[in-house]
Amino acid sequence: MDPNILNHQKEYKLEYKKLLKQLSFGIQEKKLIENLEIPEDAFLPFLFSIKFGGDWSLKTDSVNAMAIKEKITRYNADKMEGYTLEKVFLFLNPRILKETGRVRRLEKCGNKKDREIVERPFRVKVDAERIINAVLDPFTMKITIKDMQGPLIFEGSSAYGISHEMEHLSGSESKGKFLWEFKYILKDTEINKQK
Repeated sequence: MDPNILNHQKEYKLEYKKLLKQLSFGIQEKKLIENLEIPEDAFLPFLFSIKFGGDWSLKTDSVNAMAIKEKITRYNADKMEGYTLEKVFLFLNPRILKETGRVRRLEKCGNKKDREIVERPFRVKVDAERIINAVLDPFTMKITIKDMQGPLIFEGSSAYGISHEMEHLSGSESKGKFLWEFKYILKDTEINKQK
């Protein structure tokens, strides 16, 4: 048989198996939405955080939904191996109860062309009508879902994400200085010494 035909058959079988796994995963998601008894569109930020990473939000006539992701790395120094858990929190109709601290940071939103310096709270206390948590474990290859009681407190990157996504839900946005307003400073280097 022609080797090209054999290669195409192998590729087709691999694509077919991949498609079956993707469909099975999609069916699991559909069942999860039904079991959690939440509107499908409210689940979108959660699915986006799980599938694509990052923080997401969605505002509809019936619900404000926000998904925030945290990463926690577990590392065994003796074995020199580890893994990173991802925790995704879905907040339905979230509200910030308290913000503390201020951090200036570079940030780029998907709807903007450039990164900007904005101020965000270092710590955020947030609650919601409902909070659902997913833990993605690359070691066991399982996604564990559970309801949580608020309020919850987040610090650092997760707090910045909450502040940013709440702006989207309220229709406001932070504005700051652009990255291109920075100035490069060349410290003592070999290149600098040669001039």
